[in-house]
Amino acid sequence: MSAGDIARDLLAKLLDAGNKHAAGARARAPALTATNLKPYSDLRSRLHKQECDETFLAARDAGAVTLQRDKLNPNDGLFERIDLVDVQALAKFLGRSTYADQLAQTVSQLEPLKADFPVILEVVGRWTGMVKVRGLGPQDTGAWIDAAKTIRACAARSQDAIAVPVREFSARLFQDSKRIEALTTQLDVLLCGSVEERPRAAAQVWQELGLFREEHPVLLAGQVHIARDRSTGVIDAPYMGLPAATILGVASAVIEVITIENKTTFHSEAKRRQDEKMLLIYTAGMPSPAWRAMYERLLGSLPPTTLINHWGDVDEGGFRIAATIAAVASAAGFVLQPYGMSPEDVPLEMRVKASARTLERIHHFACAAGWSELGQAMRKAEFVAEQEALERG
Repeated sequence: MSAGDIARDLLAKLLDAGNKHAAGARARAPALTATNLKPYSDLRSRLHKQECDETFLAARDAGAVTLQRDKLNPNDGLFERIDLVDVQALAKFLGRSTYADQLAQTVSQLEPLKADFPVILEVVGRWTGMVKVRGLGPQDTGAWIDAAKTIRACAARSQDAIAVPVREFSARLFQDSKRIEALTTQLDVLLCGSVEERPRAAAQVWQELGLFREEHPVLLAGQVHIARDRSTGVIDAPYMGLPAATILGVASAVIEVITIENKTTFHSEAKRRQDEKMLLIYTAGMPSPAWRAMYERLLGSLPPTTLINHWGDVDEGGFRIAATIAAVASAAGFVLQPYGMSPEDVPLEMRVKASARTLERIHHFACAAGWSELGQAMRKAEFVAEQEALERG
């Protein structure tokens, strides 16, 4: 690194501090002290030090900084302190944008997304305080725009209820087979509608959109006959996996249907209740469009007196999934009921304190599922828990 590069690198660090100060993320006035300036003061060549001095003096002349030399040698001694005067002037001197300017440009570019994806307001709010969202700052605006484009494109074809390979869909949409995979974090935030929700595995994010890297069958359990494209037969013990598109309906008596969000719980319940006249269905997290179409077909083949329940996580994601499944059940003429999702069902040692924002969103999704009383109970309980903690004996 040349002496000039060392000086510019030090001034760039000062600019970063200035950006944080302007955003309220740093209280102390931005300055480079003797400790910060060590890469400069440790230079052995006087010529190199003079080269650094020239850069610092040029920044001062641009109105960006003030300089303080060694008090014992005020005329040509080393600079011992550099204070930031004008963050805009320093950014211009370094050929960079200030964080505020960059954020303003990002906000303008993301403005069209706010109507369909109000979580963008939360994202921008975090960025305003220089807090990253899942490691992402305001630099890559295009990724958020492309993520929104992906969600809209998937929604436009969701009525087909046919899963599509993610790289095939990405190639058609972006002429880049790996673009959607690179957008997984942005997709997850936009789909969840919250910056506080826990990150999901990539496959779960794509599944919600009806995309897959490798397609997985729907897992079902219970002493139930399933009508399919080519055959009708009882579900094998303890469970069976079938392609969603081939499942047409139920062909035997069923007293209850329970959808289960988590695989561990599904396997446990499948072994325990495989010989009962009830249908257990694993949702694999947020169900895909193909799964939702299959679920509606199954419900459409059942008597209207059949109990329709859902067992999921007692957290924001769990209630969002429940609201999605409740909408499908309603379309089929049923009212989805919660199963094992009451605060009273959660052992004390499994309870995790939840933020007010998370509790409000849980209440919102519970109401969307038709469970307003449960939503209010969750808001008062002030905790969340994963489904595995609620397994029944």
